[in-house]
Amino acid sequence: MADLPLTSDELWGAVHAERAALADDLTGLTPEQWATQSLCSQWSVREVVAHLTAAASTSRLAWIRSIVGARFRPAVHNQRRLVEHLGATPAETLERFRAVVTSTVAPSGHTAAWLGEVIVHGADIRRPLGIPHVPAPRAVSAVAIFFAGQDFAVNSRSAVKGLRLESTDGGFTTGAGPLVTGPTLALVLAMVGRASAYDDLSGPGVPELIRRSQAD
Repeated sequence: MADLPLTSDELWGAVHAERAALADDLTGLTPEQWATQSLCSQWSVREVVAHLTAAASTSRLAWIRSIVGARFRPAVHNQRRLVEHLGATPAETLERFRAVVTSTVAPSGHTAAWLGEVIVHGADIRRPLGIPHVPAPRAVSAVAIFFAGQDFAVNSRSAVKGLRLESTDGGFTTGAGPLVTGPTLALVLAMVGRASAYDDLSGPGVPELIRRSQAD
């Protein structure tokens, strides 16, 4: 029997748990590790952390003002808010992130998307540093369901349309068509175009998923 969908309170609880776990993993990083290139090609580990702080500090009205001020260029908006929350040192970057661990501020009410934000960017940070982490199964399944159901910040729904996704470590399944199987986290990361997840997937639908993800 599949798990019931997470409630709004449960989603926020998962967001807070993932932020807290990431903050703990960041404690004690060396300056070189903070400067490591993340899986976000344009940002270092430290910059991704600042981006997460910005996301947890920006209300809907503040986001509207920022994106209008950036002339509706998301990259410009993201970079401005990142710089705003970066701090002068890595220690200050981490301190600012810890301060928003339990925040429920968000640019929209798509709570599963903000859970996805910290899960995906947590992997963007941890994987290059060799830090293992597996999110709670129900949390990552909730993100997988959201990403497969709509194109939000990325074209995740378009990437998996006409494919059958089945997780090997949980109850997440969706779609019909050529099969793609793998851990739920790998499916989530592949949906948003993280090439590091492709080797964790199998099935006849994998080449098409990779093609679509890389096209974005």
